[in-house]
Amino acid sequence: MKLTILDWAVVAAYFLINLLIGLYYRQKASQSTGDFFVSGREVTWWLAGTSMVATTFAADTPLAVTGLVAKQGIAGNWLWWNFLFSGMMTVFFFARLWRRSETITDAEFVELRYAGKPAAFLRGFRSIYFGILMNCLVVGWVTLAMEKILMTALNIPKSWAVAICLIVMAITGFYTTISGLWGVLWTDVVQFVLKMGMVIVLAYYAVRAVGGIDALKLKLAEIDLQRGAEAGGSGSILSFVPDLNSPWMPLLTFAVYIGVSWWANWYPGAEPGGGGYVAQRIFCAKDEKHSLWAVLWFNIAHYALRPWPWILTALASVVLYPNLADPEVGYVKIWVDHLPPAFRGFMLAAFAAAFMSTIATQLNWGSSYIVNDFYRRFLVRGRDEKHYVLTSKLATAFLALLGAAVSLVMETVSGAWQLLLGIGAGTGAVYLLRWYWWRINAWSEVAAMGAAAGMTALLHTVIKLNGSQPIVFAKSILLTVAVTTVAWVAATIFTKPEPDSKLLEFYRRVRPGVFGWKHIAEQAPEIPATHEGWYNLLDWLLGCLMVYMALFGIGKLVLGATGMGLLFLAISAASGYAIYWDFSRRGWEKLA
Repeated sequence: MKLTILDWAVVAAYFLINLLIGLYYRQKASQSTGDFFVSGREVTWWLAGTSMVATTFAADTPLAVTGLVAKQGIAGNWLWWNFLFSGMMTVFFFARLWRRSETITDAEFVELRYAGKPAAFLRGFRSIYFGILMNCLVVGWVTLAMEKILMTALNIPKSWAVAICLIVMAITGFYTTISGLWGVLWTDVVQFVLKMGMVIVLAYYAVRAVGGIDALKLKLAEIDLQRGAEAGGSGSILSFVPDLNSPWMPLLTFAVYIGVSWWANWYPGAEPGGGGYVAQRIFCAKDEKHSLWAVLWFNIAHYALRPWPWILTALASVVLYPNLADPEVGYVKIWVDHLPPAFRGFMLAAFAAAFMSTIATQLNWGSSYIVNDFYRRFLVRGRDEKHYVLTSKLATAFLALLGAAVSLVMETVSGAWQLLLGIGAGTGAVYLLRWYWWRINAWSEVAAMGAAAGMTALLHTVIKLNGSQPIVFAKSILLTVAVTTVAWVAATIFTKPEPDSKLLEFYRRVRPGVFGWKHIAEQAPEIPATHEGWYNLLDWLLGCLMVYMALFGIGKLVLGATGMGLLFLAISAASGYAIYWDFSRRGWEKLA
């Protein structure tokens, strides 16, 4: 693909805007680690929520969605669509609790909830496990995706693509280190507007290249017949839910997605009960009300508003490039082959934005673990804030280099997604229950994390499961969840509970529902007991219905089924109004 001077000027202007934002917030972020990592807890809901959406819109995301659609149809997106269930639980059950904890990271939360050496060990373990291991997996696969994009779009060798990614990461690391989370938040807004606008433009030209929506559906129907003849069964690539005996996605895989994965599996951005950079955005919110609305806006935008431009382009790539060895690059080939020259510079800037928004968050979030929960907690105590801010900047640079190195040994983006799901399989139940059941202790979490990682390693080296790739994935998740659950339940039963003094401290600060904390609540009569579990459950169900109906309604509209689309959107609007009515009835002052 040939780029003009004007194209490069657009890219340069984009980088300049990001650097200027970083310079603008330099002084504000350097005052303390609280300013550097959680923006002094002064962030409004729309800024925090939009930043979450931008972070999860990485350079890898359109490629991974294209690969899923090419292999498993639209229903393949249930690999991540299922996490709406846990996302909405975070909105109504956990966001306000996180905000009350007043911590900087979810690893620091560990020593608020648990006591003694086990808690200290778990905090340190989590800081390394998530801050380095998991964080570098994410940075690595996002970098891998960007390398694929550059190699395909610019027709350059991998070594050049790696070099360009390192330069972009250096720029990202620079404005992240000087401006902290403030710079990340505001550059996220700019980046999200740019990349969302360009993927919509690309989807339009992708569908036009096929001949329009009707022509796209006809050609996909032919592919359905061919796929059914080769693999057996029947079904459509356009099905939102897999058909019985579908050759695109086995029902076992779908059942695991909607029945197990969302509550049992840890995944960045969709942690059961919240966590990671989602928790970081909650911590930085002005108050509990802003924290709840931030996570609600994130889930609406992430699951309902954003997917269809990716999916339409992915469907077009299946028609236009049916025999690609790596179907993920079909997304980039449409950009190269069918996007008008006037948009090419903007599209390159948009992919840079997708790459940088995720990298910036991962670097800031990961360095918060390393500095706040390991270096400051265990290695160097009692220094002034300037020392820890400087250390944070050095940790940011370290993570950037390590993530780039990890990308060199990865093969596929969607494969990395599935590896991460396996490593976190079965841990989710502990992360949910630790808020609402006093008996969960530090060893519950240690056992869950250790068993999940160990079982995943065995499944990749020793244990070989039979079946197609989706079947093997489903079986591995079920097996890992079963082993992990046995491990953490046994650890909970056979180890001592946390001392009442620590549980009482936690209960007084966070104020969870009294159910599951009755004997602790009796020791704190000054704390008003909360009994809103059933109302939160109703709002959770309504929230899931609202977003899924919006997702399917938009999908039906863009695919030409106008009547069904409008019906789904009406149900979505009614569900949203019911949530608003419930909170109005309960009193908005409870969220202030």
